[in-house]
Amino acid sequence: MKKIAVIGAGGWGTAIALVLAKKGHEVVLWTRRPEFCAHLLKTRENTTYLPGVLLPANINIISSLEQAAAGSDLIVSAVPTKAVREIFQACKDYVHRNTIIVSLSKGFEQKSFLRCSQVIAEVLGNRERIVALSGPNHAEEVARDIPTATVVAGYSLSAAEAVQEILMTPKFRVYTNPDLVGVEIAGALKNIIALAVGVCDGIGYGDNTKAALMTRGIAEITRLGLKMGAQSLTFAGLAGIGDLIATCTSKHSRNWQTGYALGRGESLEEILQRTGMVVEGVATTATAAELARRYQVSMPIATALWEVIFQGKSPHLAVTELMLRGKTREGEEFALEQ
Repeated sequence: MKKIAVIGAGGWGTAIALVLAKKGHEVVLWTRRPEFCAHLLKTRENTTYLPGVLLPANINIISSLEQAAAGSDLIVSAVPTKAVREIFQACKDYVHRNTIIVSLSKGFEQKSFLRCSQVIAEVLGNRERIVALSGPNHAEEVARDIPTATVVAGYSLSAAEAVQEILMTPKFRVYTNPDLVGVEIAGALKNIIALAVGVCDGIGYGDNTKAALMTRGIAEITRLGLKMGAQSLTFAGLAGIGDLIATCTSKHSRNWQTGYALGRGESLEEILQRTGMVVEGVATTATAAELARRYQVSMPIATALWEVIFQGKSPHLAVTELMLRGKTREGEEFALEQ
């Protein structure tokens, strides 16, 4: 039995805490707000993010970050990307050097453009103990024991294999992957494509449009990933096409829902205010546009979405311009490896 701290009591953090608790581990679930902590302790149900799922007695819910981090064998970071540095700065003095850190966050730090594992490594210094988890993993399904597969990747294979062993259950299958760069890039950038698919669904376009966006979306994600040091096969796996399919087609997808509302004519401000939760793809769209410029990579879908979100371009016009781009051939992204 391990002592495990899950930092962040949103839907995904709560779902992972449930997976770990069902395996018999001693789990601490940390939430920033004392009033939300009191609510969870009283009701044993995360009614905000996972209504109808009860939290077992071996999940201890606290709002002290120091208590959560101290003495933990494993720390799971389930906070929004923008909070990763702040959280680990706050708890770094209590994290043991042998503690494994698992990052669930999918995005890039704004301004630095670092992946979340890089941010954590910069703060804690012991990168060999840092692992990222990604894949087609909707919290609503994981929490209800619906069969799910995921992938873990780290700076060291031994750390990834340790996390695989800790998390693996008959309903939660865990694969390892040696490509940490690709796993994190895929997990972050698929949110952009989900937003774009949502926009087109909101407009009223059909399955042909969705399939084209998803297919060409994974192509431009792969192009950028290869330039940043990732391996192409990662984008054909769970963290790549697997997560892309789930995020672009599921009613659970916050990014798809946001895109859908944009396509229906709502403003981003209205959508985010109503949602009340972080939509990682919005900030990632701006980051991807800058990374495409820096690495001189063609990312037409990400660029078009950036123009819709941040420049006020009509979604109809953005789609028309995508369709009328210059002629090209399929598979050009893989020529980078030759």
